[in-house]
Amino acid sequence: MTIKDRARLCGVSVSTVSRVLNDRPDVSPAVREAVLSAVRESNYVPNNSARSLVKTSSDDVGLVVRGVSNPFYSDIIKTIGREIDAAGYTMVMQQIGASEDEIACGAIMEREKKLRGLIFLGGRWDYSPEELGPITVPFVCCSFTNSFGSLPRESYSSVTIEDDLAAERAVSELVRLGHRRIACLVAETDDRSISELRYHGYLKALRDAGIEPDGRLVARAGGFNMADGYAATVRLLDSGAEFTALFSISDAMAIAAIKALYDRGRSVPGGCSVIAIDGLAFSEYIRPTLTTLCQPMAEMGEESVKILLDVIEGRSGNRHLIVEPVLRRGASIAPRV
Repeated sequence: MTIKDRARLCGVSVSTVSRVLNDRPDVSPAVREAVLSAVRESNYVPNNSARSLVKTSSDDVGLVVRGVSNPFYSDIIKTIGREIDAAGYTMVMQQIGASEDEIACGAIMEREKKLRGLIFLGGRWDYSPEELGPITVPFVCCSFTNSFGSLPRESYSSVTIEDDLAAERAVSELVRLGHRRIACLVAETDDRSISELRYHGYLKALRDAGIEPDGRLVARAGGFNMADGYAATVRLLDSGAEFTALFSISDAMAIAAIKALYDRGRSVPGGCSVIAIDGLAFSEYIRPTLTTLCQPMAEMGEESVKILLDVIEGRSGNRHLIVEPVLRRGASIAPRV
């Protein structure tokens, strides 16, 4: 009796049987016992060594997560795993550091696991066709797209927000409240990444409001983590530059900025309004609650899987989906006094 027979008998997917046999933790106790009972009754013994030698195809879908410490990814990962499982496939995930090569990682996974497709969660924004040569299966860029690269759009799929427009919207909210001296907290302004895109949105919002951008109000953190954001905000405050509001390119950096403001004797929002983009769950529970544009994380995960499986199963070609962030009105912004 094959693994497919066992799955049919137990009323579960092949991937669920596979997870039980591989002692994965993401299976309920009742389902686990039912599968193991069926395996014992049929004397089924999986031969992993033989299986890996003869395997020419699989039901595996790869997920490469670039930036292991990024809290933004957790809900998206859960959604992607759930949707892949519900479709009868098995998710194979690899997490790598923010400076590592997701394409090399994906190529190795494709070759070793005989993947049907790949989802890249986080990655570079400037791929070339030559760099993607080792990837021969369909893939989706989740939370980013090839804004600075030369990939033909028909050669890959993506699911993301329009980062420059989201930044425009956030800064325009500060302008609406009467702020004219608006600082910007970025990683870099010219790094061909999400930081550069959101920085350009900041500039456009100012110019559309008739405000001339002031380079002294741009805090370059050099990275995306909270320590970088805190240090950059402290440097901005210590420079003596005058501002009544701050736009941060991410929630995590905004939270660090709020601490820096308090540590330098400025309250939020009374002494400085702060707004960001991302919608991290924990940013709702800081004090004051962060006002931010929330990315629809569950939708991004669901749509990434749907698009990828549509391509794998021949229902459609590659496509690009723009999702809309939603403004969460917290308590970190106020009208300029």
